[in-house]
Amino acid sequence: MGIFGRKRRTEGGSAGRHAAPGADDTIEDEAYDEDSELSDVSDGPFDVADFEDDGVPRIDLGSVKVPVPDGSQVQVEMDPETQGVRAVHVVTEQGQITVSAYAAPRSGGLWREVSTELAEQLRADGAKVNIGRGVWGLEISAIVGDVALRFVGVDRPRWMLRGVIAGPQSEAAAAVEVLRGIVRRTIVDRGDAPMPVRTPLTITLPDAVAEHIAAQQQQG
Repeated sequence: MGIFGRKRRTEGGSAGRHAAPGADDTIEDEAYDEDSELSDVSDGPFDVADFEDDGVPRIDLGSVKVPVPDGSQVQVEMDPETQGVRAVHVVTEQGQITVSAYAAPRSGGLWREVSTELAEQLRADGAKVNIGRGVWGLEISAIVGDVALRFVGVDRPRWMLRGVIAGPQSEAAAAVEVLRGIVRRTIVDRGDAPMPVRTPLTITLPDAVAEHIAAQQQQG
């Protein structure tokens, strides 16, 4: 696992940053499973309270513990205004992966709301958007210029996990499996404090990574 540098923005970090010409598709009702807002919990991602150690190497980011595949690197994106951590990315040969967790209702259903808004924003920015079903339900794929994006979301009681990979179109088929593999093995630690729905769960860096970034900042 390699740790390097600071990044101020990412291709897959925000739908509002993309613009490219292309057709779009609407979200069809059949893309959703009305009978089950919460996906099966037996195959991950896992709540920290239910997880048993499996020996998989993960980077501990506080609210999420994310697996880091062999040969990949970890990249920290800093907020230029607050100098706080905006996101942490796992960079693989197939693309850059970002996993984020949010407070959610006990009954689930947040990913449906978020994915609808995300698809609409991507289309408004000119991306070509396709909606389909994947391992946990709805998945969004989008083409933005030369970049292929894939979004997955997983609803659990009290939290939602969102994963996205951004990479070259030539790697799109392999990229989705890499993304699913990382999401499946991610552990979420929501904590017990009450939070408004959609609140991003706080990211904290391991001491070694935080010290490395602090040293870089001091060096300018």
